[in-house]
Amino acid sequence: MKTVVVIGSINMDLVTFCERAPEGGETLLGKTFMQIPGGKGANQAVAIGKMMTPVSMLGKIGHEGMGVTLLNSMKNDGVDVSNIEYSDNTTGIAQITVEEDGQNRILVVPGANYSVDNQYIDKHIEVIKNCDILVAQLEIPLQTVKYSFKKAKEFGKITILNPAPAQKLDAEIISNSDYIIPNETELEILSSMPITDEKSVIAAANVLLDSGVKGLIVTLGKKGAMFITKDYIKSFSAYRVDAIDTTAAGDSFIGGFCSGLGAGLTLEESIERGTKVAAISVTRIGAQTSIPTLEEVLNFKGE
Repeated sequence: MKTVVVIGSINMDLVTFCERAPEGGETLLGKTFMQIPGGKGANQAVAIGKMMTPVSMLGKIGHEGMGVTLLNSMKNDGVDVSNIEYSDNTTGIAQITVEEDGQNRILVVPGANYSVDNQYIDKHIEVIKNCDILVAQLEIPLQTVKYSFKKAKEFGKITILNPAPAQKLDAEIISNSDYIIPNETELEILSSMPITDEKSVIAAANVLLDSGVKGLIVTLGKKGAMFITKDYIKSFSAYRVDAIDTTAAGDSFIGGFCSGLGAGLTLEESIERGTKVAAISVTRIGAQTSIPTLEEVLNFKGE
């Protein structure tokens, strides 16, 4: 069994459920409010932990009660949290509005997540040295992700980048990423190419492949996913489910995929696992609370 390290964000999600999101200047009444553990990094680590794959989290939280709650939640879901540190900044939060059709709108305040710097990485460099796979997103400083991936490649590790929230990346971070997992919007920003159909997805992916990444796994929502390398393209269908909340669907996919690699599955089998984890997650409310266990994934048949 391979070990995975996730470096990234740890947030408390402040979730409001409503019929629809208000327009500018408009006030509406929501239906329900919940505080749910989240953050792209923590979500992915929890998804890996729930799949019974050894995973450690690198990140920072604030000293207030939310930070402690998040720490305990990850630990209960099988994540090694021994290297998470406290920051003088407040714990990161995400304000999430979930509409009746399951669509969500998210506003993130990074807080302690932006205290995850190169010095912190150096302090915990042995964790990266001892892992097999390093996973990161972009809710911590880009320079920290760039530095972490450079170190990971020096140690011969597999690196997986989820480029979210989307932003332009330089050639170095792309070339140090073995696999990049964007959605359509993120791929469009990374490649500076419009995404309108499958052909344009492949063309945009080739821009990044020319920059040195080994392969891309493009998540396409209800249309599934595509795995693209220089000499191989394969499409994966999404499972048909009744979605009620798409929060953390992408994180669930990535966690499932990484757990598959950690468990020794092939790339295709790992993508299939990720697809199942994501399908189950959208039928439930919240981020980490929606992520299924390994047993649930193995028993999932879907359509």
